[in-house]
Amino acid sequence: MKIFTAPAIYIFLKDSHSEIRTRYALNALLMFVVTALALVLFSVGNEVVGTDVLSGILWVIIFFSGMSGLSRTFVSEEERGTSATLQLISRPTSVLLGKLFFNFVLIFSLNMLIAVLYQLLVNRFVVLTPSIFWMTIFLGSCALASSSTIIAAIIAKANTRGTLYPVLSFPIMLPLLLTVMNATRLSTEGAAFAEALGEFQILISYTVVVVTISILLFSFVWKD
Repeated sequence: MKIFTAPAIYIFLKDSHSEIRTRYALNALLMFVVTALALVLFSVGNEVVGTDVLSGILWVIIFFSGMSGLSRTFVSEEERGTSATLQLISRPTSVLLGKLFFNFVLIFSLNMLIAVLYQLLVNRFVVLTPSIFWMTIFLGSCALASSSTIIAAIIAKANTRGTLYPVLSFPIMLPLLLTVMNATRLSTEGAAFAEALGEFQILISYTVVVVTISILLFSFVWKD
């Protein structure tokens, strides 16, 4: 296990330092979040909108925010020509785990910010069961990071990767989006925590399946 853990940590630290230095993904994510929230506030206005619609809007913002930043997970190595060097010095599983952990930290931090701002700015979005809401944010971030990482690896070498990423992501993430929207709706309706266990099981199963498949297939995706 240590063979994979140590290099994965180094790759996570490398990507973290690179992102802190360039702030490419972070700036893109924050800009999209600010723009999307402003559009939601202006479009909703004084209209009476149901909690199910507001829950869906929240995760639409999260989904497209992730698409604007996470698509470059493997692109930086391709653009700098360092992917071959990374293949020589690291095992594919270590690379995947390092990138996956970096994406999770980035998207979870972003989702926490979006969730807080959304509750503060959208007056009609009231969370009555915070335990369901924040568990949904955490598990949804895990699932979103796991799927976005392998998709980014698939499209990294494509010439049209900017348009391919959302096209490939949406059908793969559709079950995830439907599940987190439903769980978020339950949190706004004051449902008991036990009522959301089915949604949580789906999110955990989704993450486990995607990560397992990613580990099995990543070496073929990354090197070919």
